[in-house]
Amino acid sequence: MTALTGSPSVAKEAQSPRILVIGDSLMAWHKGSKRSIGDMLGKSLKEPVANRAVGGARIIYNLPLTGAIGMNIGKQFRGKPWDWVVLSGGGNDLWFGCGCNKCDRRIDRMVSKDGKRGEVVNLVGRIRQTGAKVIMVGYLRSPGVGSVIESCKDDGDAYEARLKTMAKRYKGVYFLSNAKLVPHGDRSYHGADMIHPSRKGSAAIGVRLAQMIRKLDRTR
Repeated sequence: MTALTGSPSVAKEAQSPRILVIGDSLMAWHKGSKRSIGDMLGKSLKEPVANRAVGGARIIYNLPLTGAIGMNIGKQFRGKPWDWVVLSGGGNDLWFGCGCNKCDRRIDRMVSKDGKRGEVVNLVGRIRQTGAKVIMVGYLRSPGVGSVIESCKDDGDAYEARLKTMAKRYKGVYFLSNAKLVPHGDRSYHGADMIHPSRKGSAAIGVRLAQMIRKLDRTR
């Protein structure tokens, strides 16, 4: 009888994760059913992925107690050195943080137009100092049907343009846009609230992340 400890599949499951997922509900959605983006990323790569994302978390969050348990996205990054950190964030800062007013100021606080300054840049810099590479993940867009955040589209586009600029500026930092993932009129990538990803949407983003990491691992 073959010992379980000698099984390659068991050894694979027991290995320590090298990829950490942090962020907001984009990454936390479907964690309970193990169908989150992080879960689907791990399934696609056939390796474990740690996911500390918390629904409602923000980039700019000043309450110490709830911030320490994950509502502050920066506080989710801790522990051992990681090879990769997959990060989402900023949507709640825009939707809840600025209340449809002064979003330009809020975006500036997160990332400047030239991609050199801001809370996102500071967090990414802190992660890069540990040697981990970073993928900043963009949000789904409405497929042209009703969504309560439809009016935030222009601000979201402006914010993600800055994230893309930041990623181009710094070595080991990448941006994955999901702006064109959803075909026009196709509701199937979104959940019932038309904000968060459906299981199909999570799977699609997870696969895209896996393809990106696999390609970049080969070139390093």
